[in-house]
Amino acid sequence: MAIQYAIRQLWLNKSGKTQRLRSNHHQMFGLLPVRRNLYQEPLFGWFQNRTMTSSRRVQDRSKNKRIHHLEIVKEKWKISSKVLFLMEVLKKEHEMIIPVRSLDQYRKQINLPKPHKITDFIRKCPKLFELYKDQRGTLWCGMTKEAEDLLEEEERLIEEQSTKAVEFVTKILMMSVDKRIQLDKIAHFRRDFGLPIEFRAKWVNQYPQHFRVVKSKDGVEFLELVNWNPAWAITELEKKALGLNEGIGREPGLLSLPFPLKFPPNYKKLYRHGGKIAHFQKRSYLSPYADARELKAGSLEFDKRAIAVMHELLSFTIEKRLVTDHLTHFRRELVMPQKLMRLLLKHFGIFYVSERGKRFSVFLTEAYEGSELIEKCPLVLWKEKVLSLVGYRGKKKEIPTFSDLSDMDEKDLIEVDTENDNICAEFEEEETMGGLEAVSLTSNDELEMAHVCSAYKDIDKT
Repeated sequence: MAIQYAIRQLWLNKSGKTQRLRSNHHQMFGLLPVRRNLYQEPLFGWFQNRTMTSSRRVQDRSKNKRIHHLEIVKEKWKISSKVLFLMEVLKKEHEMIIPVRSLDQYRKQINLPKPHKITDFIRKCPKLFELYKDQRGTLWCGMTKEAEDLLEEEERLIEEQSTKAVEFVTKILMMSVDKRIQLDKIAHFRRDFGLPIEFRAKWVNQYPQHFRVVKSKDGVEFLELVNWNPAWAITELEKKALGLNEGIGREPGLLSLPFPLKFPPNYKKLYRHGGKIAHFQKRSYLSPYADARELKAGSLEFDKRAIAVMHELLSFTIEKRLVTDHLTHFRRELVMPQKLMRLLLKHFGIFYVSERGKRFSVFLTEAYEGSELIEKCPLVLWKEKVLSLVGYRGKKKEIPTFSDLSDMDEKDLIEVDTENDNICAEFEEEETMGGLEAVSLTSNDELEMAHVCSAYKDIDKT
C-alpha cells in the first residue's frame, strides 16, 4: 500500500508540473500577437533572430572602428582614378582627341553604366576636357591646354622619381621567394609606385643592372632579379628607427622593431586588447628580405612576417594605400597567408581597410594625419593639383564646331593603340559611389572636393 501511495503522489506531481508548463506556454503564445502587432514581425521571427549568429563580414565591423577621414580619401581617389584614366586614354590617341562614341568601350573602366551619359561625365571637368563637333556633326573629346601641361609635368616628375621607383621594384623582387615575379602583377602597381605608362614596353628594359624580363615555357613574362643589393635589404621601418636614408648592407635576419599604431579618437575599447597588442609588439619576426621557406603557415612567426611584408609594400607606394586585390596576387611569391584580409582586419592599428567600393583598399595608418598624408612626394602633390581642377558650377556650355577636323581621316582617330588595352587591364573597376556618384553625374552642380566631403558625411549618417 505504501508503494502504491508513493507512485500515485509522484504521478500527481508530474501531471501538475505538466499542467503548469502548458499554462505558461499558453500565456507566452497569447502574448505573441501583441508583440507581432508592435514590431510587425512573423510569428516565429523572435526565436529565429535570437538564435542567429552575427556576420563576420568586413561591412559588419563596428562603426567605432571606422576612420572617417580615410573613407574621404577613398572617395577622392575614386574620382581621381576615373579622370586620370581618361587623360591617359586621350594621351595615347592621335592628336590626343577621340570621338565620344569611341569612349563607350571604356564605360566599365570609368564605371559609368548606362543610362549615364559620357558627355555628362566630361562636362564635369571643363578645365581638363573639352567637347566639340566637326562639320559632319561628330562629337569629339579632347584635353585642354592646362591638362596637356599637367601630363607633361607628370612625365617630368616620374623621370625625376625613377631612381626611387627602381629601388622599390628591385626590393619587391628581393622579397620574393624565387626572386622573380610575373610582369602583369607588377603592372598593377604602376600608378601606386609612380611608374610610367610605357612600363612594360620600355621602362623595364632601361635598368638591366637590376632586373630583366624573361619568358617561361608557356610564354608568360616575368621580371627577374639580376643582382642582390645588400644595401637595399633593409625595411623602411628600420630606416626610420635608425635614422638612415640609405641601407647599411647587412644580412637580413630577425627583427624586434614594434610597428607604429594609430587608432581613431573614438575607439575606446583598446583596454580589452592592450595585453595582446603588447605581447604582439614584443615578439621578434623575420625580415621580409630573409628566406621564409622554412616558416610554417599559420604560425605566429609566419603571420608577423606577413604583416612586415605588407607594411613594407605599403611604404613603397606614393599614397601609402593599395587595393587589397593587388596584395593577394603576391601571396605565393611573398609567402603570405591565404586569408590575408583576416590578418589586415585583425591588426587594425597598423592597417585600415576601407570597404567602400567593389574592391577594398588598405591604408597604412601611421602615414596619415586625418585625411592628409604626412609626407607627400611630388607625384602626390601633382595628383592633388589635378583634383583641384575637377568640378564645375553653372549651366552647360554650347559645344563649338570646328571645321579643321572634317579633313582628318576618322579611321586614324578611332584606332585604339595596344597600350590603351594595357591601361584598361591595369585600371581598377570601382563601383558606383551611391548618392555621391549621383551628384557627380546626373546634376549640373559643382563637383568640388569640399562637396565630396559634405556628400560623404551625409551618406555616412544614413
